[in-house]
Amino acid sequence: MYDAPNCLRLSTDALTGNWRALAAMSGRAACGAAVKADGYGLGAREVATRLIAAGCRDLFVATWAEAAVVAGLGARVSVLHGVRDDDVSLIGVPDVRPVLNTPAQVARWRGVGAGRACDVMVDTGMNRLGVAPRDVAAGLLDGLTIDTLMSHLACADEPDSAMNARQCAAFAALADRTAAARMSLANSAGIALGADYAFDLTRPGLAVYGGVPVPALATTLRPVVTIEAEVLQRRVVPAGETVGYNATWRAPRDTAVAIVNLGYADGYWRGFSDRGCAFAGDTALPVIGRVSMDLIALDVSKAEVGEGDWVALDPDLPRASAASGMSQYELLTGLGTRFARVWG
Repeated sequence: MYDAPNCLRLSTDALTGNWRALAAMSGRAACGAAVKADGYGLGAREVATRLIAAGCRDLFVATWAEAAVVAGLGARVSVLHGVRDDDVSLIGVPDVRPVLNTPAQVARWRGVGAGRACDVMVDTGMNRLGVAPRDVAAGLLDGLTIDTLMSHLACADEPDSAMNARQCAAFAALADRTAAARMSLANSAGIALGADYAFDLTRPGLAVYGGVPVPALATTLRPVVTIEAEVLQRRVVPAGETVGYNATWRAPRDTAVAIVNLGYADGYWRGFSDRGCAFAGDTALPVIGRVSMDLIALDVSKAEVGEGDWVALDPDLPRASAASGMSQYELLTGLGTRFARVWG
């Protein structure tokens, strides 16, 4: 089927459909997309190309090395981690700009930015990256050419958290304190909080890739990625015998078992041991025993699945997250390099 014995089946329609739905929910605000962490594990350049074709004009990455992968495709690229001393030699790429996070980065950019545009992150309560609002009020950013002033919501995936409104109010209070052309606050879950959080630009990440950060988006989004893997062997495990490391699963009866070319080295985590699920068509195939580095075992008693056949792992990210104990973000960004990545 493929040169590799496992693959990621990737849907362009789902990716662009998710982004368009989030753009519509953003109202009058522009809608960008986070493509950091190699496009959340799917391939940053391939993701960016498709989103730009769908109308996205703002991309967000973590580092300058990530920016180099998606620069020049037709969208503005913001480097969320700003500009370090070691990044100075990389600046000057057209349509790539830093998101300044500290007074030291602001000072560094004044020296090396030569009046070029930048973005700025303001900390409104997350206490992660960002300059303080009091520093903004004191003139820290005066004279900078700021495209986008942004902040980041700490609890957007908890819609009832009072912190959301506090952060939104603190950010809105900065509207006249800088010369920024745009303001941006909402991530994926923040878009679902309503129009007050959209400002001029939204920055969805997880939801673009089919993750569901809040129940309000569950019916709006479609899975983008499905793991498919090849069966290496079908065997019958006699009643009472065990499968896999540490003998955690024991056959209650003679059981047909498929051994599949997939494991935690591919990002199919040990948390799926005795809890994950694959499918042959519509037939569910439970993961049995421990997930090992390169292999999993499936109960295929109800399916005609044999050596050389392919199975699909459960693409529903919220369900896979609940089964494995891993966040939806980890499930996506942990997808390994051994997969063939096949876009359709």
